[in-house]
Amino acid sequence: MDVTTLAEVSGNLNAVGYGLAATGPGIGLGILIGKTIEGMARQPEVAGQLRATMFLGIAFVEVLALLGLVAGFLFV
Repeated sequence: MDVTTLAEVSGNLNAVGYGLAATGPGIGLGILIGKTIEGMARQPEVAGQLRATMFLGIAFVEVLALLGLVAGFLFV
């Protein structure tokens, strides 16, 4: 194998790694938003507090996705 082929394989592996790293936060967001909507449907009087907590949780979950992206660039 020449150097260009190795670089292409390395780039493809980084893309696959980020795809796998984004799967966890994607599932986490689905669960988080789904449970928040379920909680709002059960107790509409706490909808504001649930919404604020959901946005905080979304921020933390998105940080995990960004860490996966950064790790793909760092460990080349």
